[in-house]
Amino acid sequence: MASKPKEDDEEEIPSSPLLSSLSFSMEINPSSLLHRVQFVVLVLLCYLLWLRLLFFVFSPASPLPYSTAGLRPRPHQLARSPETCDSDIAPFYIHRIHPRFNAALVGRCLSRLPSRDCSYVGHRGLGRPLLRLPGTPGDDVEGTAWYATHDSAAEMLFHARAERHPCRTMDPEKATLFYVPFYAGLDAAAGSRQTNHTLRDALAVELAAYLYSLPSFHRHAGRDHLLAVGRPSGHFMRSPTRLDSGANRLLLLPEVSNMTILTVERHPWEGHNQVGIPYPSFFHPRTVAEVAEWQAELRHFERTHLFAFVGGPALNSDKTALRSRILNQCWRSDRCLPLQCKPGTRDCNDPDRVLDVMRRANFCMQPPDESFTRRSTFDSVLAGCIPVFFSEHSAYTQYEWYLPDQTETWSVLLKPEQWDRVEEELGRIPRAAVERMREEVIRLIPRLTYAHPDATRSELGFRDAIDVALVELTKRIGSTLQ
Repeated sequence: MASKPKEDDEEEIPSSPLLSSLSFSMEINPSSLLHRVQFVVLVLLCYLLWLRLLFFVFSPASPLPYSTAGLRPRPHQLARSPETCDSDIAPFYIHRIHPRFNAALVGRCLSRLPSRDCSYVGHRGLGRPLLRLPGTPGDDVEGTAWYATHDSAAEMLFHARAERHPCRTMDPEKATLFYVPFYAGLDAAAGSRQTNHTLRDALAVELAAYLYSLPSFHRHAGRDHLLAVGRPSGHFMRSPTRLDSGANRLLLLPEVSNMTILTVERHPWEGHNQVGIPYPSFFHPRTVAEVAEWQAELRHFERTHLFAFVGGPALNSDKTALRSRILNQCWRSDRCLPLQCKPGTRDCNDPDRVLDVMRRANFCMQPPDESFTRRSTFDSVLAGCIPVFFSEHSAYTQYEWYLPDQTETWSVLLKPEQWDRVEEELGRIPRAAVERMREEVIRLIPRLTYAHPDATRSELGFRDAIDVALVELTKRIGSTLQ
């Protein structure tokens, strides 16, 4: 860290370009003066527009993604009594890292064109609030539980929930766990086309060096530290022996090797320190009543089709064949409801459309995408639709903290010899068994859901995906340190 200059040192103050543009003599041509004034006005307008964008993403009423110090609470928070941390969740400390590791990444994302690629960074990662609960009339977004949440937003949602969690401690000496709020997914997305590997890895390397400089990191060699990333682990495990797919080396850095990595997709064979967490879906409740209302609606919704498939052919050639086979079977069957994702269309990004299709079917197909896992798995659970897998790595080896060990109670796994007769295989399952499986899927909704960042433990009344992770992390760190 650079030393602070002495107060009595005299330093030459560099001249500001803006002030220079305003400094002129009487000899300046009036036309030149007009051009300079127009330039200054343009600069000011651009600055005001930038402030407006930041206001949209980080509302003053919402916690910033890198600090909560000095924020003014919302009116309904002023009278809120402090909540008690549950005994099975260890106190955790959030490292106050430099904004370039989170907030600046959001700003960089917003500055890209087209900006719609980063629409999900708004509202602390929740995305655009929906005007109505799917399938229900309404036009009030105030207090809504429904958002057009992006599948890469888990890292931001984890941070937003962690900042106001009752088990957070502001004293690192009292912490058992240490959370590093690095938006690694945003960094990976921004650098995926960078051909210079040194530049692509730069921010990850800088973070690792910073963590290594902290006394708290050396207390247990980083084993009590955790990082949540919103993209599959393959985006952070570039190998020199494999084709460069735009990944960086964050998860291969020595400083990170002992940390616990929470990721929406762990590496099935090399992810020794990786744990799968759910992809975020569209539902972010504040109260248990909102969850109960949605679950009740799902139990009474008429399922008009045997199975449904939301998706399209994958870009990867190995997976294209399987997905095309499933899609073709769906189109040929009057018992299947397809929603094909085509380039240039927005149907598959429309929460209403996606959930409406899934709610009408008993089973939802989940063939692998470019990677093993799909956000669609969690959309189908939210819709009360029984997921049908074609690989154990799509869920069973990924989300062990969240899903029942008896996989047949809530899902179906089809073997390769069954892939060409999906309708026949699913049609054999008795109605009573289907109803039991659907009830189990509906029961899973709370623990797979990312609650609204404003939700409190007393109002929520259940443990969401963040709480489940913190409970399991507490167990993990306990056994690791012993």
